[in-house]
Amino acid sequence: MLTLPPPYTELALREGHDAFTRAVAEARAGAGAGLLVWTRRTGSVEAAVVLEPSEDLAIARQVIAAGLAAVVEALLAISPPEKPLALVWPDRVLFDGGLVGGGQVAWPEGVMEDAVPDWLVFGFALRTLSDPDDAVPAASLIDEGFDDFENGPFVESFARHFLHALDAWETTGPHTALARFAQFGAVGDRLALSGKPSWLSDGEIGH
Repeated sequence: MLTLPPPYTELALREGHDAFTRAVAEARAGAGAGLLVWTRRTGSVEAAVVLEPSEDLAIARQVIAAGLAAVVEALLAISPPEKPLALVWPDRVLFDGGLVGGGQVAWPEGVMEDAVPDWLVFGFALRTLSDPDDAVPAASLIDEGFDDFENGPFVESFARHFLHALDAWETTGPHTALARFAQFGAVGDRLALSGKPSWLSDGEIGH
């Protein structure tokens, strides 16, 4: 069991289950804000959080910027200092120039840009080990120097950083999410947030 601050509640899944898909299903079924779903998986780490936004969809989905910044902040605490971490708009996480994962958002179908969605889910997945059978090994955290990486403690760290980002959003406005992202990569076209995640087909991270 993870050690999480309020208002998080934990739902841990066994290997073979997808955290983001489950979090979306839980949100559709009425799960409240703060549900954090994660998967005990070998080779990758993934988690997703259910949110209840108060802004129109066009603004609310920018939470992906805050979520990805939280992922990188958690990585920085344990990262080899000589290798850079970066974000590529709108959804990719790079370590030392290699794609190691990314984030995604989901919301109820049919919600208009100027309407407030009943729920929103932010999720991420990171590759921690490459597949030795791959002809061209993909970038992965442990193979690149995160020798002591552990999924549970990392998800706990992400949760704390994400909560801090959400508190800043609530206190000073949603622009803080883009500002946090901009510390690690250039912010681009915000309409790009509505498309299919660009990283999911690249090495099947987390699946």
